[in-house]
Amino acid sequence: MELIIVTGMSGAGKSLASNALEDLGYYCVDNMPPALMPPFLQLCRQSAQPLERIALVTDVRSGCLFEELQAVLPRLQAAADVCRVLFLDCNNEVLRRRFKETRRQHPLAGDDRPIELALQQERLLLAPLFDTADYRIDTTYMSTAQLRSRLAEVFRDKLGASMTVHLMSFGFKYGYPAEADIMLDARCLPNPFYIDELRPQTGMDAPVQAYVMGNPDAVELLARITALLEHLLPLYEKEGRTQLSIAIGCTGGKHRSVTLINKLAGQLTGRRVLVHHRDMGKE
Repeated sequence: MELIIVTGMSGAGKSLASNALEDLGYYCVDNMPPALMPPFLQLCRQSAQPLERIALVTDVRSGCLFEELQAVLPRLQAAADVCRVLFLDCNNEVLRRRFKETRRQHPLAGDDRPIELALQQERLLLAPLFDTADYRIDTTYMSTAQLRSRLAEVFRDKLGASMTVHLMSFGFKYGYPAEADIMLDARCLPNPFYIDELRPQTGMDAPVQAYVMGNPDAVELLARITALLEHLLPLYEKEGRTQLSIAIGCTGGKHRSVTLINKLAGQLTGRRVLVHHRDMGKE
């Protein structure tokens, strides 16, 4: 079990971090009082499907309960195989502006306490965690995309995983796949549908694959698509993307697109690739 404790200054981006970690495969819980964390981890271990990656967000919203975090940390480190603290920070000027723009009140502010004093008190409360945190990220000059990218750099490497690539074949006569980030057209290649013995088969069958890839144009097309994706995927990962959907279509989604998707999946080595043939079984 890997546990990440997400904490830091109010307004520094903990909610955004939680969303990004969730996309990376962590089970995230926001605003959890520290005293509830050890029993929650025990519950996670005892569930029918034990959770392996957990991120718990806690901060001064818990009031006096938050002060228990330092005392609870040793128990959390003993309960989890890996326990890390992520601290999100931001300078006071930007925090003041963020609270003003969102029209939200700082958890420690109130009618009798201006936000400047609330920020000072919060920094004093968080100082021990700031000093001992495993990861400290300053979001002062970060956009949402940059924060997601930074978290992906840090925690994706820890997981030994890369962006998930969804490969889909489809038939244009059944409509465009709305979920596709990148859509390519294989109708420029000869259609096995017009070969009597190949018509009832699909791109999963060796004779159809041999027919499609026996065409030099198909070989060149696959090579160019592979080269394009080898260039694009790191750029998407750099922007913090955790999933990318790539669709290749032909007329019926049964022969050419299925063949190319299967071949492309074999080219994208070292990545988590999921393959789906949307229309292969349709008449």
